[in-house]
Amino acid sequence: MVQKFDFQELDLKGAYLIKPFYATDERGGLVKDYNIDIFKENGIYYDLKEVFYTISKQGVIRATHFQLQKQQPKLVRCISGHIYDVIVDLRPESPSFGQWRGYHLTDKNPVSLLVPAYFGHGYLVIEDSVVSYKCAEVFYKEGDSGIMYNDPDIAIEWPFELIGGKENLIVSEKDLNLMTFSEYCLQTEADKQNENITDFI
Repeated sequence: MVQKFDFQELDLKGAYLIKPFYATDERGGLVKDYNIDIFKENGIYYDLKEVFYTISKQGVIRATHFQLQKQQPKLVRCISGHIYDVIVDLRPESPSFGQWRGYHLTDKNPVSLLVPAYFGHGYLVIEDSVVSYKCAEVFYKEGDSGIMYNDPDIAIEWPFELIGGKENLIVSEKDLNLMTFSEYCLQTEADKQNENITDFI
């Protein structure tokens, strides 16, 4: 059996669900989730700069992360286990600014989620999981940031019932101290004004 790449652009423009190339025979199978030429043929210009994996226990929540500088688009796939993966449009000029979408990614379904630049990304671990990140920019510590997983303005509906309730959450100290969406909007506006002043000078 051979399944070719399939690209489905989501209603948050620039984000995609991507079915990888998948081939099986009597020996087993092969999954290819990235090919630079095939991506370009489908209008996605995405050069890999960094690949890493996160290993997470059930109940872990990784909040809405992004880089304030050196944007880091990423191709995310659940290698083993089950996660509820969430993206948030953080582009101020976008008609879907502040909107979120969630997708169940599992090892039974090798679909990847392409998270574009200026998007937040996070997930809730439903089952012990290994998640692959193929990034178009390297990690930039100075620009590392995020928005709280329970921000009231974005109001992500996390399926906490699938981990036995919110009391079973595992949250890092860093993620407990992230900014709110309101703070992000204020910072974005301040950055824009500073750019305008610099341009004028």
